[in-house]
Amino acid sequence: MPSYDSSRARFRLADRHIAVFAHLLDGETPPEELWESLVDLQRIGLVGEEGELAPLLRDLLGTLADPMVLIQVEITGEHGPVNHGVVVGQEAVISHDGWPGEEESEYVSIEPNTLVWELARKVNLHRGEKPGEGAPEIRLQTKMAALDAAFVALEEPGSDDDTTREAVRKTLIEADPDFKDPALGQFLELVVSLNATWRITTAWDGNHGGQTSTVIRALAVWDCGPLGYWIREQPEEPIMPGQVGPDSALVLVKSDSAEVWEKITDLLPDKEELLTEGG
Repeated sequence: MPSYDSSRARFRLADRHIAVFAHLLDGETPPEELWESLVDLQRIGLVGEEGELAPLLRDLLGTLADPMVLIQVEITGEHGPVNHGVVVGQEAVISHDGWPGEEESEYVSIEPNTLVWELARKVNLHRGEKPGEGAPEIRLQTKMAALDAAFVALEEPGSDDDTTREAVRKTLIEADPDFKDPALGQFLELVVSLNATWRITTAWDGNHGGQTSTVIRALAVWDCGPLGYWIREQPEEPIMPGQVGPDSALVLVKSDSAEVWEKITDLLPDKEELLTEGG
């Protein structure tokens, strides 16, 4: 059931409710499969009897209807995938948060200068220890088949942690015989300690050589709890459908929260990269 908090101009809405708004903004009657969703919105006063939209929706719908930058945050953890995001418009910035197992997301307006903080919050980025100066880079490489096999093994945990680790190790060796210690042992610990994997993707229309084209930037990270953050260099983002298979390389590079913060910042376009009404 949709709801809203007028004191903070925040809304709980499902995709089907957003679809109703899209039809009404276009002066269309929502199709029959959206009538129940329309009634939900009318019941709480966001839509009038004749399809008129509540003034409270102005920033939300104006931003969703004419976005400058779309940011998608996909997080996969213990409860499966959850989608969050931010939409940057001409007049407002709208953030939305999903919840595991829930249909609705919470939409709220945020200040533009808090955008990086908002993205860091969505991925639960925490300050950690910085590596020592001159510390060697730690890079782990295997195949996607090894990762898939490890996840299958983790779905059938052993009687204790050591048994589970041994089962995962055996699976990794079978999937990638070239994977040797110490890298094999390090990768095993990452998989066992994995809190979540997440990906942030930004997209906007930019001007390139006098022509308009869509620019996409993305960052994929493993949050391995006490073992820290690992940037997934390969498969390289953004990934297109059908691009990754079992034999595709998987490369993880040890990182830290400061570097991840900088890379999140780098995902965002500068003003001169955007197509605006004035340029």
